[in-house]
Amino acid sequence: MDSLSQIVLGAAVGEVVLGRRIGNRAMIWGAVAGTIPDMDVLGKFFLDELDNLGFHRGISHSLLFSFVGAVAFGWATDRLYRSRHHAWIAMGTKAAAAIVIGFVVNFLTMILAPGTWLPLVAYIPTVAWFWWRNGQKRYFSGTWQVPNASMRAWMALFFWGFVTHILLDCFTTYGTQIFAPFSNLRVAWGTISVADPLYTIPFLVCLLVAARLAPSDRRRAVWNWAGLGLSSAYLALTVVNYQRVHSTFEQTLEAQDITYERFFITPTIFNNVLWNGVIDAGENYLLAQYSFYDEVDLTFTPVAKGYDLLRNLDSDPTLATLQWFSAGYLNAILRPDGTLQVNDLRFGTFSGEATDADDYIFRFNLIDFGPKESYGFKQAEGGPPEDTAQTMMRSLIRRARGKKASPAGVEQNK
Repeated sequence: MDSLSQIVLGAAVGEVVLGRRIGNRAMIWGAVAGTIPDMDVLGKFFLDELDNLGFHRGISHSLLFSFVGAVAFGWATDRLYRSRHHAWIAMGTKAAAAIVIGFVVNFLTMILAPGTWLPLVAYIPTVAWFWWRNGQKRYFSGTWQVPNASMRAWMALFFWGFVTHILLDCFTTYGTQIFAPFSNLRVAWGTISVADPLYTIPFLVCLLVAARLAPSDRRRAVWNWAGLGLSSAYLALTVVNYQRVHSTFEQTLEAQDITYERFFITPTIFNNVLWNGVIDAGENYLLAQYSFYDEVDLTFTPVAKGYDLLRNLDSDPTLATLQWFSAGYLNAILRPDGTLQVNDLRFGTFSGEATDADDYIFRFNLIDFGPKESYGFKQAEGGPPEDTAQTMMRSLIRRARGKKASPAGVEQNK
């Protein structure tokens, strides 16, 4: 899931574990715990593009890390609070946390308003001022006290923060290596989009209300559990929706007498109403989009696998990694400039029909070094190009409203 959702979930879990004993500090450390697994994105600074693709949601999202990491971070946090240099360590920790949240702000800005820098420009001086003012008041005023939490309690907070982060990511399409390093199996249930406001916003509102109440106030726990309950209920609803869409695809494929080997469905970004589907029909793929508001039957668009554009499909190490990452739902095309592009079809396309190279939601550009060399991996791209982002998002919203049947029986988008 997106960073904001993981921060909110981690904060709520931290409140459950230690909220009554240390107040809002529990939410803050829970948010830190909910963020730590995603720090594997820093791999892009020391790994090449292809290795980083496999590294993200790897060991840092495993059950092993949940145990080992909880012990390490729990011990470190306990030592931090008992250190005579705690004030300066805490200031440094808060600065690091502010940087992490800055990444979240930048992430949300790129999604909601591509090319806009104003939120980040406003965020930096505001947070810097708050960091210094809060530090002076809390750590250098002489009234600071060590939180009433044992090392074991800190370990429990981090453990549950890590485990819930991993579990939530399993519900998305990207895939989570929960058994790493013993297995590279990617668990991807694909019931919820990587960013879904209906999961996050009610959860966040409940958390903010709880944070304003005293630790001893019973309403604090009520609001926090309400947020956890609402988000969990919505997550359960996505599972129900998944089963509903899966059944619709199965019935339609049977009714249209389409032979297939397997298929994969996933919701489109920001909602759980419009779903993409990819069907492995043997020689080619079939793509489709389905909205709960559709009044017409599912239609499928054939898309070539394009394996004739690739060589050594079964032995090339670059292609092997991409096949593993995409669970085998991979096709190849040539871009207008001749660049070889392969696409992870689990994420589908914006139009549901693969109208052009940029219509694919998750795509990879390769470099052909010749018949005696393995393919080079140029870059991975997700989402629409910046110059078409707003147009594509508007199209998705219109499509989510459903295809309406006209009086003459001709389907229409409205």
